[in-house]
Amino acid sequence: MPNESPVPDELADAGPVENIDWGVAASIGKRIARPGPRVTRYTYERANDELLDAAVRAEGPVREVTGLADGLAVPTAQVLDRSGWIDAATRSMPAMLGAADDSNSSYGLSGKLAGVQAGGLLAFMSSAILGQYDPFSPDPATGEPGVLMLVAPNIIAVERQLRADPSDFRLWVCLHEVTHRVQFSANPWLPDYMRSNIGQLTGDGDDSASELVGRITESLRSGKPREKGVIGLMQLLQSPEQFEAFERVLVLGTLLEGHADHVMDAVGPAHVPSVASIRAAFDQRRTAPKNPLQRIIRALIGMDAKMAQYIRGKAFVDHVVDAVGMEAFNTIWTSAETMPLMAEIGDPDAWIKRVL
Repeated sequence: MPNESPVPDELADAGPVENIDWGVAASIGKRIARPGPRVTRYTYERANDELLDAAVRAEGPVREVTGLADGLAVPTAQVLDRSGWIDAATRSMPAMLGAADDSNSSYGLSGKLAGVQAGGLLAFMSSAILGQYDPFSPDPATGEPGVLMLVAPNIIAVERQLRADPSDFRLWVCLHEVTHRVQFSANPWLPDYMRSNIGQLTGDGDDSASELVGRITESLRSGKPREKGVIGLMQLLQSPEQFEAFERVLVLGTLLEGHADHVMDAVGPAHVPSVASIRAAFDQRRTAPKNPLQRIIRALIGMDAKMAQYIRGKAFVDHVVDAVGMEAFNTIWTSAETMPLMAEIGDPDAWIKRVL
């Protein structure tokens, strides 16, 4: 997928959102973020105009393919630089968890240290994200929740790296991000569903250290099968309620990204002339070896796990749409009960049997 992260949920593991000084995070993030590619004013302004236009042009084809959001207004996107995205992300995180305006709050040392940590993550992510739909923050133009953001320096950098046609690549990126806007616009229950699960996942747990150790010990002794990797670790460290919320968040992210990738590929051939070469080059870029530091950072903030999400999610959506068609697939957006279960992501026929 063109963006490496939708709402920056990698920061969810930093602890309760009210314990993070987001002002410090924004200041640190903008101070240490890498500068974008060198461009002339003309190039940047042309990219800005093309991205705004592409975000509007993408809406019609995405709605036609998905069958969602028909008749709703088409809001204007925001084109940001890296500092602008960091500012937006530090507003989004409190909004995502429904935190009150804390602009006049004072933080202790722990909150400021957490802000420094969050700022470092945001600085790294600010050079990786091409676009993001934030369903929680209000649009400055309308005041309504939901903002589509496009990070122009990163889009320019990647299109240069891939040697892609700039106009085609910018529309291709917008097809993916507009799909996220359509998903949330057509299904207004989704933001609250995401917020409640992330809130449960990131809230303060009541477990004492001894209870945590006891749960890990009992799990290891029981010999019950556990997931591998990060998911298995979460099973050990989280309470059953938290782990269920973690799974729901993971499944929702997998579905949203897989659906957007499916729509991008369905729309692309008719609207993006060089889509085949862009997709091939982009997929090669995804899997290209990273230097050791990049690998460590990506593992710590979950970017590689997100890449797997896109692949598994798209395979799920491709299979269901091929089997039953898009109209029947859209039953998935009805409620929390029609969302796929974790096991069904790898077994789409099980979802079809249970829900349809």
